[in-house]
Amino acid sequence: MTDDQAYAGTAEGQGPVQIDEELARHLDNKRTELFEEFEIRDTFPDDVLIEAKNATQDPEADIEEELESGDRVDCRDLTTCTIDPVDAQDFDDAISIERLDDGRYHLWVHIADVTHYVHPGSEMWEEAVKRGNTVYLPAYTIHMLPPVLAETVCSLVPNEDRLAHTVEMKIDPETLSYEEIDIYKSVIHSDERLTYKQAEKRLDDETAELHDELTLVHELADKLHEQRKEDGSLVLNPARDRAHTIIEECMLKANKAVTHELQWVRGLEAMFRVHPQPTPQEWDKALREIQELDGVSIPGDAWDDPRKAVNATLEQAPGRQLNKIQWAVMKVMPRAKYMSDPFGGHHALNFEIYGHFTSPIRRLSDLVNHWIIYQNEGPEDHDLAELCDHASARQKAGETCERLYKQFLQEVGLDPHAVNARGLEVVEDEEDAELTEEEADTESAELDL
Repeated sequence: MTDDQAYAGTAEGQGPVQIDEELARHLDNKRTELFEEFEIRDTFPDDVLIEAKNATQDPEADIEEELESGDRVDCRDLTTCTIDPVDAQDFDDAISIERLDDGRYHLWVHIADVTHYVHPGSEMWEEAVKRGNTVYLPAYTIHMLPPVLAETVCSLVPNEDRLAHTVEMKIDPETLSYEEIDIYKSVIHSDERLTYKQAEKRLDDETAELHDELTLVHELADKLHEQRKEDGSLVLNPARDRAHTIIEECMLKANKAVTHELQWVRGLEAMFRVHPQPTPQEWDKALREIQELDGVSIPGDAWDDPRKAVNATLEQAPGRQLNKIQWAVMKVMPRAKYMSDPFGGHHALNFEIYGHFTSPIRRLSDLVNHWIIYQNEGPEDHDLAELCDHASARQKAGETCERLYKQFLQEVGLDPHAVNARGLEVVEDEEDAELTEEEADTESAELDL
C-alpha cells in the first residue's frame, strides 16, 4: 500500500478499539445526556435533509454551469492538495503555491464554497445558525451541515472538481507582507489528500510527488512562523511539525487577508475574532508560577512581553514541564469570542484585527463571512452582533461537551486519543473487547485558526 492510500482506514495500521455491547450503551447514554445538557442537535430535521438532497442532485452540472457563467475563476490547472488529520471527515481548505520570477511567493488558499448551497432563507442556513459549529467527539461527529454537504459535495476531496472561494496572495519574500490580495469564487481540482504524516514523508523524499510544492510552502510557512514569534504571537506548541506549520500559517495568512479586505478595503461589519488580554496581574501570576517550576527559567530579556517570555521558556524548558507551562498560561487567558466590532484585536496571536474564513463547513462564523465577502453586506433577518454572541456560546457548549465526553471515556477505561484515531467497534463477546489505556500524547491548546 502506498502512503497515498494509507490514510483510508484506521490510524497507524491498528484496528478499531473494541468494546462490548454494554459499554456501547453506556457511551450512547452519555452522549444523549450531554446533548440534552448543552442543546446539541444530534439529528437533522427532515426538511433540512430534503433540501440538501434536492440541492445536491447533480454537483457536476452545477460546476459546469458556474464555469459557463463566467463568474468563476478556473483554478483546476493549479497543483493543489489538502493536508488534514488522518481521521478528518470534511476538507475545508486546500493550498497551491508557486514562486514568481521576481522571487515572490504566489500562494492560493482555496476554501469550500458552502454558500453556493447554503444561503440565508434556506432551511440549511437556519439549521446551521442553530447549531453554530460542528462538534467533534472521539469517534462521533455532529456536523453543522447535512453530511451530504459536509463530507461529500462541499468537501474538497481529491480527484474531483469542487466549487471554492479562493484567497490568492502574492507575498514579499523579505517582509512577508501582501503585495497583492485577490478573493474570488473558483473551481478547483485537488490532486491529493495528504495526512500530516504523509506530508512529512513527502518533505523528506526528494523524488516524491508534491515534494517541491511542499518544500516551497514550508519555506514560506516557516518564515511566517518565525516572524509571528518575533512580533509577539503566543506559540504554545514549540515542537509542531512541518506539516502542521504549513497549514497553520497558510490559514492564518488567508484569514488575515480576508479580514484586511473586510475591514480596511470594504469597511464592512463581519464576524471578527476578538481575544482579550489578561490583566497585568494575571500575566504576572502565570509567569511566577512558570518560574517556580523545577528546571524552568524565564530568559531575562523576555520578561517585558509575557507572550515572548512564554515562547522563549517553552523552547528551553524540559519536556516534562511543557504541560504545566501551557496550563499556567491557559488558566489566565480569557476566552476568545466573536464580535461584529474587530477592535481590541487578538491578544494571543498579537493581531490588530482578525477573523475566521477558512472553515465554513464546520464554523458558522466562516460561513457568514463567506456570505458577507460575496454579497458586500450581512445576511438579512439576522443581527450580526447577536450571531456573534450565539456563535461564541455554541462554541463554548461544544468544547465543554467534548471535554466531558473525553473525561467519561477515561473513566470507563478508554483512551480518547486512541478512540478518536482508530474508531470503535462493538463486539458481542465481552472477553473479546479491548479497553486501551495507551498513554496519550500531550495535547496543547492550539492558537485560534
